[in-house]
Amino acid sequence: MVTDAKTALVSIDRAAGDLEGQLYRALRGRILARVLPAEARLPSTRQLALSLGLARSTVVSAYGRLKAEGYLTSLAGGASRVAAIASPGVAVVQPTPAISAAAALPLLPLTPGVPDLASFPTAIWGRLLAARARRVSAADLGYGAPLGLPALAEAILAHIAVSRGVVADPDQLVLFPSTRAAIGLLARLALRDAAPGHHAAWMEEPGYLSARQILQDAGADLVPVPVDEAGMNVDSASGAASPKLIYVTPSHQYPTGMTMSLARRLALLAVAQRTGALILEDDYDSEFQFDGRPIAALQGIDQSGVVAYLGTLSKVLAPGVRLAYAIVPRSLLLAVQQAVRLQGLSVPIHIQAACLEFLREGHFRAHIRRMTPIYAARMTAFRDTVQYCCGDAIATGPGTGGLQLALWFRDEAKDDEAIVQRLRSQGYGPQALSSMHLAKGRPGLLCGIAGLHADKAEHAARAIAAAHQEQRLINGAAS
Repeated sequence: MVTDAKTALVSIDRAAGDLEGQLYRALRGRILARVLPAEARLPSTRQLALSLGLARSTVVSAYGRLKAEGYLTSLAGGASRVAAIASPGVAVVQPTPAISAAAALPLLPLTPGVPDLASFPTAIWGRLLAARARRVSAADLGYGAPLGLPALAEAILAHIAVSRGVVADPDQLVLFPSTRAAIGLLARLALRDAAPGHHAAWMEEPGYLSARQILQDAGADLVPVPVDEAGMNVDSASGAASPKLIYVTPSHQYPTGMTMSLARRLALLAVAQRTGALILEDDYDSEFQFDGRPIAALQGIDQSGVVAYLGTLSKVLAPGVRLAYAIVPRSLLLAVQQAVRLQGLSVPIHIQAACLEFLREGHFRAHIRRMTPIYAARMTAFRDTVQYCCGDAIATGPGTGGLQLALWFRDEAKDDEAIVQRLRSQGYGPQALSSMHLAKGRPGLLCGIAGLHADKAEHAARAIAAAHQEQRLINGAAS
């Protein structure tokens, strides 16, 4: 079957801009609603471009995004067809108790989660802050906008709607001083009305250590849900306690670096719809993708209002900027707004204003464009040298995006905590992967690559190889 490109697929509003995004979202919506069934053959990119009056490159890019996310399939030289998406059983309708090791060692090479602070555009940022300070107003000296400047919410939403596929209204965006603050508040709200013994929170295994600690502080009973090459596998938790909350990093899983497949995303949404759970989607560093366009956010395909999307500008720019945000489902919006006011979680107004101008003047996008190839080169250099220096003793994560790389020890008897301590004594700051499991986990290292210049990669890799070998000799002597 060849779908009629003019009548059955899409209409394009040229005045709205983002033509590729319009085409991508329209096709995705029809696939999810089963208007375009599995195996339906789509028009060729040339045919669809002609019928809609678009550049062929626009259609090619939209098809490419859909293929990357699992909505379309095609054979070499063949037509694009709708992928067979398994039904999830529900109809688809249109640090914390103590400071973490990473926070304690923010400037050491290999520390995960820290951008290259030396590359931060300090002159531009300083100019914008200074300009805002010179235009101080009476409103700035008062309590200001506790939920965020409306213009800043609109600017952030305009960016993530295009780059991450987020679908929301500006009033749903609430600013926070950190993603951790957002996780804590949303977790407490999700769990507050739960009956005793019904505080289950599903979390990726392995997963983000700080999030685990925050959820526990909020009173959650954590249920580890295994992660594999397709992301969090909710089917494996079928016998677990029904969740009130699910924490997930689907676009770039922390710490493995895997991307959640479309089938797994739909299954996750189905669980949340069935149980009434709130999904916390932490999109912590998906701006940096090295092998194609970033995978769209889970929130963009949530038609039931079960996903709270968490993002940050600090991870892209610098932690000191202290600006994160949440796209809040309308069912929770009033409670979140009241809690932000009550708890004083607002971001300083001058920081908000400077960020607004940073976005408006195009500096944020420019910084991402500039740093993506730099981070890609550093990731490749580090991964390649680790593989060269360590051989078969260490398996690396995909390294296709983000600011850190997982190194898994093939010998599961290794003491990764001891190796971390050894490397810290030499001036490196990786984290032990075993600590990111609730149960006994596979050992390894999570290494930040953002500040590791290519010419330093070999030195770091050799330090890891030496520490790994030294630990093997210690184990051998002990036995």
